Amino acid sequence: MARLPRLTLPGYPHHVILRGNNRQLIFKDNSDRETLLRLLVGGCQKHGVDLHAFVLMDNHFHLLLTPQADKALSKMMQDLGRDYVRYFNKKHTRTGTLWEGRFRSALIQTDRYFLACMVYIDLNPVRAGMVSQALDHPWSSHAHYVGARQDSWLVPHPLYWALGNTPFAREKAYAELVLSGIEEKKKHALTSAVLGGWALGEDTFTQNLQPMSKRRVSKGKAGRPFNRSEES
Repeated sequence: MARLPRLTLPGYPHHVILRGNNRQLIFKDNSDRETLLRLLVGGCQKHGVDLHAFVLMDNHFHLLLTPQADKALSKMMQDLGRDYVRYFNKKHTRTGTLWEGRFRSALIQTDRYFLACMVYIDLNPVRAGMVSQALDHPWSSHAHYVGARQDSWLVPHPLYWALGNTPFAREKAYAELVLSGIEEKKKHALTSAVLGGWALGEDTFTQNLQPMSKRRVSKGKAGRPFNRSEES
């Protein structure tokens, strides 16, 4: 079965995952992580992609980004994947692929899932048993949003700014969101959407989104063919 074209639209936040091939390590030391972040930040600035949140795990990473132009996300990720593999293979004297395949992404409804996706990303190391709390993992954007570190290249979303009238109020409110965790239903929805490449949101959101895409934006019922006339 042919894979669907990637669903990316400018101006909407996207949750992105890229995994190592066969779940192999994509970082062997902190200089590897620093290099990937440097390439990521440079690529976002070059192609016009707002980087809101990230977490680097051992064999994959998650990003939350908003592309500002058509194809900006794909171009940035292509550059990142290619340039990092070139660096990694040369440094570690290896050849061949590093990635599992193309990156996976889900376009998400901002008001319903943006902050939940940030929390989901921050808690990834906790769910994996790497740390006991999000702040213990230095390779994520969590420290920036709770005031423990300044990453000037991150682009806070208006929903984050709306958490409080002062930096302290915002940082405290966001820290409490992460401590509260994410409900199982939203966690499952975020995972399923990014692995399947679907838009994530309420029915009205996906229905309004459909005319902007040449492919189906949400998963249909099993065995039911896609009929664009249904979306008119």
